[in-house]
Amino acid sequence: RGLNYDRTRTGGVEIQLITREPIERQRQAIGATWLDQQLIAKIQPPVSEFGQALGAALKDREAFLIDQGLAQRRGQQVMLTSNLLSRLRDRDLQGAAAGLERSTGLTYRAAAEGERVSGTYRQLIQLTSGKFAMLDDGVGFSLVPWRSVLENRIGQSLSATIHASRVSWELGRSRGLSI
Repeated sequence: RGLNYDRTRTGGVEIQLITREPIERQRQAIGATWLDQQLIAKIQPPVSEFGQALGAALKDREAFLIDQGLAQRRGQQVMLTSNLLSRLRDRDLQGAAAGLERSTGLTYRAAAEGERVSGTYRQLIQLTSGKFAMLDDGVGFSLVPWRSVLENRIGQSLSATIHASRVSWELGRSRGLSI
């Protein structure tokens, strides 16, 4: 009913938030941005005032990626490095992890694909690359992609398994024998 109410109120227009970061901050952000997704998709900005601003932001982002060694200019074209988004996300996570290590005294443990990480969900970390949950196991911590199912679970024991483009969460502590 709420969705129908919103549709009638907005004349059927649906609004979707695609990024929390203003375009100005995405130009030189250390992290995977919406602008990077547009560069990868090779979109052509619309012919409008917004399109002109977007085109300028995309050019600035290309220059930033070239300066960071994540792209190369070949004639008129800019060639992006392979796995650009994951490399940018990793840089974003490393920067956030360094700050958390200083403030918590815990050691950061990067979560690898296929690995199961467990710990107490301490806080939500908002980065340029997205939202991440900080899981504290008492000795160290991991940053795992956040999902809305975690909304009210701060302070609870959780486990997550990282897969290629998704995370599966186990909420609560598992009971029974384990080796």
